[in-house]
Amino acid sequence: MTGHENCTHECGNCGEDCASRTESMDFRAKPNPLSSVDKVIGIVSGKGGVGKSLVTSLLAVQMQKMGRQSAILDADITGPSIPKMFGLSSMAKANESGILPVTTKTGIDIMSINLLVEDKTTPVIWRGPAVAEVVKQFWSDVIWTGVDYMFVDMPPGTGDVPLTVFQSLPVDGIIIVSSPQELVSMIVEKAVRMAEQMNVPILGIVENMSSVICPDCGKEIKIFGNSCVKETAERHGIEFLASIPIDPVIASLCDAGEIENERSGWLKEAAEKIEKL
Repeated sequence: MTGHENCTHECGNCGEDCASRTESMDFRAKPNPLSSVDKVIGIVSGKGGVGKSLVTSLLAVQMQKMGRQSAILDADITGPSIPKMFGLSSMAKANESGILPVTTKTGIDIMSINLLVEDKTTPVIWRGPAVAEVVKQFWSDVIWTGVDYMFVDMPPGTGDVPLTVFQSLPVDGIIIVSSPQELVSMIVEKAVRMAEQMNVPILGIVENMSSVICPDCGKEIKIFGNSCVKETAERHGIEFLASIPIDPVIASLCDAGEIENERSGWLKEAAEKIEKL
């Protein structure tokens, strides 16, 4: 407060909105002292069911193949699916310094609520603020060592968790995941506008479920009709990073916990673009 006898004049850590403020309020959570994370990239969408977790996993796998240490912070607390895709069943461990992420077969570090509970089918029935606080703890309490690219798999929408991630984590940019339907383009607009209002750079858009490839003749079938995602990206001056078709092979790998064995390389070019950005 202005003229308050206990004022420390450290405005960055003060929640008071007084006339003498010289710095903006800083809501960022401090990382674990032993952590080292270079880039943080959020994977978002305006609605559920478009494949954020798939895109998150494929990008982490692709970055790892390119020789970059990648990590996944699973911020979808009420619907975690990342551990299943990577075949992780062990519990995360901790020491006096913090929580240790679980490492996959190829060396990707992962933290998810499902790595902290014994029964993976136990539902997380929490209110928004409690969920958001856990996401902050995944950043502050977990020891992330030598991470080049951390991908944050966020829940759908523009609620508590995306807001917490944008305010609390040093997000370098986001990737928006969409599907071809016209309805989804409207939802994409919401995600774009939220990012703009939060001053978070948009690295690009990935379109999932763009089409189906006939296994017999190889013909591409656009089951959702012609896509309007590219037009949406162009309208906002956003890079269109990749299209991913509906592929039964990818679905089988996810179900078997073997997403690291995915060989199609649908997001190779997208990963290269992200690396340049």
